[in-house]
Amino acid sequence: MAARTTSPPLHWTTVAPPLAMVALVLAWGRELGIVPVVLVAVVLATAVLAAVHHAEVVAHRVGEPFGSLVLAVAVTVIEVALIVTLMASGGKDSASLARDTVFAAVMITCNGIVGLSLFVGARRYGLISFNAEGTGAALATVTTLAVMTMVVPTFTTSAAGPEFSAPQLAFAAVASLALYAMFVSTQTVRHRDFFLPVTDDGALLEDEHADPPSRREALTSLGLLLLSLVAVVGLAKVESPAIEAGVAAVGFPPSFVGVVIALLVLLPETLAAVRAAQRKRIQISLNLALGSAMASIGLTIPVIAIATIWLEGPLLLGLGATQMVLLALTVVVSVLTVVPGRATRLQGGVHLVLLAAFLFLAINP
Repeated sequence: MAARTTSPPLHWTTVAPPLAMVALVLAWGRELGIVPVVLVAVVLATAVLAAVHHAEVVAHRVGEPFGSLVLAVAVTVIEVALIVTLMASGGKDSASLARDTVFAAVMITCNGIVGLSLFVGARRYGLISFNAEGTGAALATVTTLAVMTMVVPTFTTSAAGPEFSAPQLAFAAVASLALYAMFVSTQTVRHRDFFLPVTDDGALLEDEHADPPSRREALTSLGLLLLSLVAVVGLAKVESPAIEAGVAAVGFPPSFVGVVIALLVLLPETLAAVRAAQRKRIQISLNLALGSAMASIGLTIPVIAIATIWLEGPLLLGLGATQMVLLALTVVVSVLTVVPGRATRLQGGVHLVLLAAFLFLAINP
């Protein structure tokens, strides 16, 4: 009699994404009590962890730097969809929603993810190294995008208030998309070695010794990753009324809701970057952080520009004085961090303090 074969048990990372989608369908458009809100939060956290796992599987299959692009672009595309959905629903704060969300994403990635990755890596290995050429190119692109789309509108005079006129918005959208496309081409084709992990003496690190997953496994993980990200953003939106009520209850400004949701959406990238830092792959962490900031601007602004054709109300993109100071300080500190190509816990701590300052001033402007 032939031996009976048994299928391997389902892993929780395979079950979590469809379970999160079921929870999203059941909770969408309904008023939730305390217990359902807590359950949705647990499912949301599980979906985030599953997204990180599947992103790492895909990244291992395609290799760097393509792997770093997977999670950054996927999260940003869904983030854009969430912004457009919330803007379409209207509300007194919807005019500045795109600006607040993109600025929060830039500060969280450039200070939070970068700072945490540097601190974790340096705490474990003492002195950590990365490729200053590739990281510097990414930082220059992020800085140009941020200033052109969020600082310049504050000083233009064609439209009243911190917003672009229609021709200015069209130019900013095309320029943002062009910059992002040029960077992706540089990162993945012409100068791919600039974005690969390096040793302390500057030599490229060897690939991970573990065998890459099969094509079927990678495609399955890619599908589950996209499913997880949709569930994460959707469940974050389901949780937003509870978050809004909590923010109002503690007396925080309404704009802080966008910061909370941005933190939730960027959590998969944060966890993936920290895991890379623990393996001394700091370049991968920086690719994730700066790539996410770049994609958040380079993809969001063009889509929002097109969406303004049917969305009502103004589109406020210009930052206030305090936000511009924080952005300028972030750029200066980031340049000083990147130029040496090496970092200690101090550089990571400085970036984390800047993130804390952003969060504090978002609470207490």
